Amino acid sequence: MPDARSAAELPIHLDRSAEASLPAQLAVALRSAIDAGALRPGEAVPATRTLASRLGVARGVVVEAYEQLTAEGYLLAGHGRGTRVSPDLGLAHAATFLSGSASAAMPRTEARRADRAQTRPVGAEAVRRADPLPLAPGVPDTSSIDRPAWRAAWRHAALRAHVEAPELGDPRLRLEIAEHLRRMRGTTRTAEDVIVTAGTREGLGLLLTALGTTSGRGLVVGVEDPGYPSLRRVAARHGAHIVALPVDAEGLDPGALPVGMLDAIIVTPSHQYPLGGSLPLARRRELLAWATRTGAVIVEDDYDSELRHAGSPLPALAALDDPESGSVVLLGTFSKTVSQSLAAGYLLAPRRLRDLIEPVRRDLGGAVSAVVQSALGDYLESGELRRHTTRMRRRYAMRRESVVTRLSGLPGLTVRPMSGGLHAVLELGEGERAPYVESRVIARSTECGLGAVPLSGYWQRHSHATERFGLVIGTGGPDSVQFERALDTLREIIVEEIGAGN
Repeated sequence: MPDARSAAELPIHLDRSAEASLPAQLAVALRSAIDAGALRPGEAVPATRTLASRLGVARGVVVEAYEQLTAEGYLLAGHGRGTRVSPDLGLAHAATFLSGSASAAMPRTEARRADRAQTRPVGAEAVRRADPLPLAPGVPDTSSIDRPAWRAAWRHAALRAHVEAPELGDPRLRLEIAEHLRRMRGTTRTAEDVIVTAGTREGLGLLLTALGTTSGRGLVVGVEDPGYPSLRRVAARHGAHIVALPVDAEGLDPGALPVGMLDAIIVTPSHQYPLGGSLPLARRRELLAWATRTGAVIVEDDYDSELRHAGSPLPALAALDDPESGSVVLLGTFSKTVSQSLAAGYLLAPRRLRDLIEPVRRDLGGAVSAVVQSALGDYLESGELRRHTTRMRRRYAMRRESVVTRLSGLPGLTVRPMSGGLHAVLELGEGERAPYVESRVIARSTECGLGAVPLSGYWQRHSHATERFGLVIGTGGPDSVQFERALDTLREIIVEEIGAGN
């Protein structure tokens, strides 16, 4: 281990005229130094007073930056030993699930954070694809998909492999998706409102391209905070300026949205990610009214709304929207209900927005092969997807009960209510040790190959007033026995790490 007794001296420049705050700039500089190897695992960083004096800033600036990096797993604060680069950095990096910054002044940080959005040990890409980690969020159970209707759909599709699908999608698949959404999500829209995509990220990129070409300027996109980092990064990659929109227990608060600033907002109204709130009807109507007043587009990420454990799936926000002049673009995918390997989904949009999106799709071409579209069309038409979804709801409900049984009641840990979906949130207390405990649990989880990710990584803006610490774990792994064992291992880790400070 490198000598931790003397702190490294680093050339750090802070720009008081920059948009980013001084603590954020300092955190970026130190993070970059660690990523580049200028600061090594176990090496001491300057004391807060010393570094503050050298940089000519208040000590609180350095303290806030150090606390942020400690929460991310970069730094480790030890009693009587000062602050140093975490010796477990290799493990922590593999587990850190951080969002990218949309600031044009920090594109390298955006790329590094995106690269660190992993839920597995370094170098395990091939293993992950063949054998998903048991507690990795967002991974569905595909063990029961291989049934007669599934095999028949692919056999039939292979016979039509030479047929090219239209740019907007196979007409029969578009019709079946519209019917599927009517039955499962409460929408009453025609096949013309549906465009086939390669998933939610591709669909969002298509929409942002269409909006960007018509606005003639950089887009401003609001995102839930905390929220799903993947779509946030897609918007940033399309040059959008990202604005964090805080959520509460019920999701996004339309009354707190800015006026005249946002071109679009990305929301998860049926099952807020990751905290799980559901937007009440009154807020949904208020959100639609806000979009009508401001001209903003609402991007509804319908990522797992069909997988509801308690009661029936809630109607989509798009079901309340006007099919001609509305503001809601619903993004859906089959990756959570069928398989991630399909890379297929859909976009549902009102006519006024389709008029913008369809020319872009025709210029760029279709993104999903004709074989996949044909097979999905047959599978949906057979009704087997609805039956498969019903089976999966029961299975995931049992997984939820396992999480509650094994992890509820642990001192210092709260299992947040779960009404559906493929993940659970385990929240640590609000004490000053919470960031450290989160970092240690994640590092050990990664070392054991469990796949848990840090809750704090889902925040766009890091604030002591709103940020929480804990774990996000998946409940959809394909092997139930492995899932139960992983929960037992995680419980042992949590008990040991929380108890270490008592």
